[in-house]
Amino acid sequence: MLKSVITGSGHYLPERVIDGSYFNDAVFYDENGNKIEKSNEEIVKKFVEITEIERRRYITDDLLNSDIGAKAAQQAIEEAGIDPETIDYVIAASNFGEVTQNGLANFMPSVSARIKSKLGIKNRRCVNYDMIFGCPGWVEGMILANDLIQAKRAKTILVVGTETLSRVVDIYDRDRLIFADGAGAVILQAKENTEEGFITSNTICDNDVELEYLSNGCSLNPEVGQDRMFIRMRGRKIYEYALKNVPDAIKDTISQAGLDIEDIDKILIHQANAKMDHAIIHRLFKLYGKEYREEIAPMTIQEFGNSSVATVPTMYDLIKKDKMQGHSFKKGGYVAMASVGAGMNINCLIYKNE
Repeated sequence: MLKSVITGSGHYLPERVIDGSYFNDAVFYDENGNKIEKSNEEIVKKFVEITEIERRRYITDDLLNSDIGAKAAQQAIEEAGIDPETIDYVIAASNFGEVTQNGLANFMPSVSARIKSKLGIKNRRCVNYDMIFGCPGWVEGMILANDLIQAKRAKTILVVGTETLSRVVDIYDRDRLIFADGAGAVILQAKENTEEGFITSNTICDNDVELEYLSNGCSLNPEVGQDRMFIRMRGRKIYEYALKNVPDAIKDTISQAGLDIEDIDKILIHQANAKMDHAIIHRLFKLYGKEYREEIAPMTIQEFGNSSVATVPTMYDLIKKDKMQGHSFKKGGYVAMASVGAGMNINCLIYKNE
């Protein structure tokens, strides 16, 4: 039986560590354009209580999104031990493409094309493909890659999630404290006669009123130019949507695989907000009538922030390489990778480790 198997992985975490003190001199406004009079120390403290994000990572000024995506990809290629010229597809997930230093989204040429170029791949039949799917983009890239392999249209695919959200946040918005930069990547290859690999997946797209839950909008500060767009979140709506829909989606995917929650070794859930992620997994276990096992769902958001499409592949690589204290993959264990984000879109896949 043909399986899609991860043969190499990599990640890039920016060197700049940004803690709460970075925001001491910030001026914040609310959604009504009014200046928030609370002290920044109080704002940051409350933010940490809600999200658990103590620190996050920002790229340096000399780097671009495709640069860090290529760094993660190079690690994955080297671990897989493949010739880059044998890669059939480069699938790159992001939200804003190649963000310029002045914060403008740039999709021409695409991030996937730029990464392919920076890896030195000359193969003209290696197709570059950008996955624009919100925070679930990397997981959806994996789902697409598996579909291509199962259809025998590809044998080797590079799937990258790379993001520089620090450049697209409104400096006057408290939500800027959530977002971060980073990149993660895997090589997915076709293999016969193996138990290891991609088992099943599930994708849900709610694109009615949910479109406005996470979108772009002008600055909250009415005194600055209103022509530039920034990330804008309706946090309460997102939280309610995620809690209502994500646990069911993960459970459905586990059932599709013919498994039970007790069969799952790890759940790598998109690191959006620790409070929300804990609540999602708690509710998932409740669907099975069981108690939440915290060790099943690793968390990186406290140290790395929300790097959107990069969070799940970064976590996977850290655990696989024994760089995440207290976590390792069980031999032959099943891993669920799940995400929710702009769209609103939800997805989940089940993967069996070697």
